[in-house]
Amino acid sequence: MANRGKRYEVGPKLNMKKVFAVALIFVLIIGLIIGIKKLLDKDSKSIAGKIENIYYYTIYDNGKWGVINSYGEIVIKATYDEMIVIPDESQDTFICTYDVDYSNGNYKTKVINSKGKEIIKDYDKVEVVANYDENKNIKYEKNLFKVEKDGKFGLVNYSGKKLLECEYASINPIFEIENSLIIEKDGKFGVCDNSGNVIINPDYTKIQKIGNDYKNGYIVVNSENKYGIIGFDKEVILENRYDEIKGVCGQEIYVIKENGKYALIKKSGEKVLDKTYDDVLEIGKEYIVVSNNGKYGVIDFSGETKIKFDYESLESTSDNYYISKVSGKYGIVSVNGETKINPECTSIKYIGLGDFIVADYEENGSIVSKIYNSNYEMKIAGEISEINTSKGYIRVKTEDNYKYYNFKFEEKSASSLFTTNTLFLSKRDGKYGFIDSSGKTIVEHIYEDATEQNSSGYAAIKKDGVWGAIDLNGKVVVEPTYDLSRHKRIDFIGTWHLCEDTNANYYLDV
Repeated sequence: MANRGKRYEVGPKLNMKKVFAVALIFVLIIGLIIGIKKLLDKDSKSIAGKIENIYYYTIYDNGKWGVINSYGEIVIKATYDEMIVIPDESQDTFICTYDVDYSNGNYKTKVINSKGKEIIKDYDKVEVVANYDENKNIKYEKNLFKVEKDGKFGLVNYSGKKLLECEYASINPIFEIENSLIIEKDGKFGVCDNSGNVIINPDYTKIQKIGNDYKNGYIVVNSENKYGIIGFDKEVILENRYDEIKGVCGQEIYVIKENGKYALIKKSGEKVLDKTYDDVLEIGKEYIVVSNNGKYGVIDFSGETKIKFDYESLESTSDNYYISKVSGKYGIVSVNGETKINPECTSIKYIGLGDFIVADYEENGSIVSKIYNSNYEMKIAGEISEINTSKGYIRVKTEDNYKYYNFKFEEKSASSLFTTNTLFLSKRDGKYGFIDSSGKTIVEHIYEDATEQNSSGYAAIKKDGVWGAIDLNGKVVVEPTYDLSRHKRIDFIGTWHLCEDTNANYYLDV
């Protein structure tokens, strides 16, 4: 027999069954510890595991500006004196302003990411291109920066790719028009698109918009102060020979001014109407909104009056109906003279994407909104807290309860609309709580008000008149503390809450 060595011959023999049992218990204990640790880690990081997309938000803390992410984590410390601009919340790209000399208005800018790395260099300044939407809210042109070098301006995208050389005295948006920037060179103006393509060479003294779509083209004024129109495709639509051209068009018909009166003209130069008017507001498929002697009416293309000149204003909706104003109140009238909504509303708005009307009425000192379908049947009444045209839903508060409807006015559950949410707002016995998609109560119904979960997984809760927040697991991250009674919108990211000025769109932790 082969020699196995002394360690097999000295002392008592090992009981291998016991050894294996002890080893197995040891392995199980280690596995249990690791499993508990993973569960704890998973619980502490559950938000990160559930958030579909990471977004970034500007914060203001102790008089300084910084940036947080969707988890409420600080990614750029609040050390800047000027507000950090985040042009696109989904992009890890921030513009920081520094070395500000308030005496002469000079300052420097840099573009950094969440790691603090500068990502666009070689320019004296990098700035967003700020525009306005149709509701006068500030919006930034996507994937576009204006850059300055040696006193001249150009364009780059978010990655720093050059779109337009730095050779212009100024570059500014045409307000309420997308994909259109006015460029200035040698005291003259032209137009480029957001890709840096020059549409109109800088040869004109003035550039104006037509309607609210860049596809309508642009009004251009030459050095002789004569007006013309150039299309987005660079085609000359009307030569520069008119005293004035209004920013209204339709059916390839334009509004020119002659002898102090407005007339309609085709691209060919042919007059559409023999009559002239004090003003022309809209050109539709069949009818035109015009004014005479301070009153508005509707005519057809033959000049026949379809709606008498009895109104303070008229604005088309659809199917030849118009929002009318009489004695400061709004209603709906048709070209057939039929009144669909009496002129007793404080405001009326037409939602084109849903083809419905939102009319506000004053009742007992409060504003109540009513929604009418395209047949002017009243479908919903209450406090309209949101109309989301991108997702196609209406959020209404009636008797302190929130309900959702699609644009067919069918009531929808929150879970069918917000498919990535983990919690859904629920009301029982006059109090709000949160349930999961199966209807199980996750957060007890103890709050007097609350909001749906936002894209970062947080929801606001109100108790005893003050607001706090929960995370996507229903855990309270901010005890109800904040008096946000003056805020139009309540929103939390972690422990940070949205500022009072929603157009400024930054978050506070105080």
